[in-house]
Amino acid sequence: MNIAAAKAALAHLELDDNPVSLKAKSRDFFWYSPVLKARLDHVVGDFSVAPRSEAEVIEVLRVCHAHDVPVTVRGAGTGNYGQAMPLAGGCILHMKNMNRVREIAPGRVITEPGVLLKDLDGECNRTGQEIRMFSSTWATATVGGFIAGGSGGVGSVRWGALRDLGNIIRLRVVTMEAEPRVLEFTGEELPRVSHAYGTNGVITELELPLTAAYDWVDLFVGFDDFMVATRYALDLAREDGILIKLATPIEAPIPERYFPRLKGMVRPGQSLVALMVAPHAMDAFLTFTARHAGAEIVYRSDRFTGERGPGKVFEYTWNHTTLRALKVDPTITYLQVRYGGPDPVAQVARIREIFGEEVLQHLEVMREGGRCIFAGLPIVRFTTEARLEEIIRIHEAEGCMIFNPHRYTLEEGGRQSVDDRQLAFKREADPKGLLNPGKMISWDRPDWDYSRMYAYPGLRPAPAAEAGG
Repeated sequence: MNIAAAKAALAHLELDDNPVSLKAKSRDFFWYSPVLKARLDHVVGDFSVAPRSEAEVIEVLRVCHAHDVPVTVRGAGTGNYGQAMPLAGGCILHMKNMNRVREIAPGRVITEPGVLLKDLDGECNRTGQEIRMFSSTWATATVGGFIAGGSGGVGSVRWGALRDLGNIIRLRVVTMEAEPRVLEFTGEELPRVSHAYGTNGVITELELPLTAAYDWVDLFVGFDDFMVATRYALDLAREDGILIKLATPIEAPIPERYFPRLKGMVRPGQSLVALMVAPHAMDAFLTFTARHAGAEIVYRSDRFTGERGPGKVFEYTWNHTTLRALKVDPTITYLQVRYGGPDPVAQVARIREIFGEEVLQHLEVMREGGRCIFAGLPIVRFTTEARLEEIIRIHEAEGCMIFNPHRYTLEEGGRQSVDDRQLAFKREADPKGLLNPGKMISWDRPDWDYSRMYAYPGLRPAPAAEAGG
């Protein structure tokens, strides 16, 4: 790795090697996990480059390839698994300057990857359209980071997961070779690079589907019984004629304990369902809710007259639930669970029975294969890594799939298996293995058995270890 030569060759671009700013650009929200914080807190790149065009991306990749410098692509750094952190140092390819929306047409948008989701949505709104789904970090996350590192979000109750057919139209990708190539992927080729953490190509353009825009009504509906709230949310999502964009059951005492802006709205012991409902569906929604004894509308954005409201309801959901809890109690952590059995409500009830307040439930209703399931992002009382692993094993024994947020690799954070499409494309597009090293186990150790946490051997040691401390 010849860092000095690479920096000299790229000095005419927007290059940063200031230690303070470089440290910030080397981090994402990995600290949600005490496991990752203990292992990755010291990670930092050697320099960053912020290209302004695809041509500059190609130049950076060509130079870094020639000098054996690793390249880690970064958006806004709002991911939670260390996927945008340069484990082996090298160059951070910061996509902030590639932030142009290129074209908006009926049903689709073409955009560069560095556009913030909020800004992309705003541009589409001017044409009466909106993006189908977004992360709860809508205000700060980039669309490229969402596609490369996300799996779903606000809108998944209607549109499913990001990788489901139809939710991405086209991706334009640059390879990391002696002479980088520009490739365009559609259809069956899309999973090669979507949700691949930038390990096998750099996305320089995206084409995504749009849907009609609405001035969504934000709501919190309160329940004294969380399992009643859970069934209510699932049944509402199954009402095909009621258009919603979010259905999030949140177990007490999470709202009272961790959502201070809801003080005075939420009673002690009250669980909530966070919702986004289309204005034209409000009459049907109110009719549906009136049929459910115990359902209490505690907040409705289109009727709120107070001075200080709770803000956007989706910023209490998905991983913003975890973020708000961490601001109050930095000792907690979370999991990512799929309740996709024949009766997801029964699965949730069983997990609550086993763990009680050690694992407080926060669920997201999402669509999968034409039916509604739960994605769980529960708040977990953290004691030890061993206990956290035990909690994960118990979930799996109960038939719940864990997407482990306490791992930094693609395989361990997903289905604990090799994605042959992504591995094959990495062999073709990144023959030296310089793109985001350490995140794809199957590249480093194809014989890995997943019985223990993978430790990337190229991970830079902490300064104390380097000094013999």
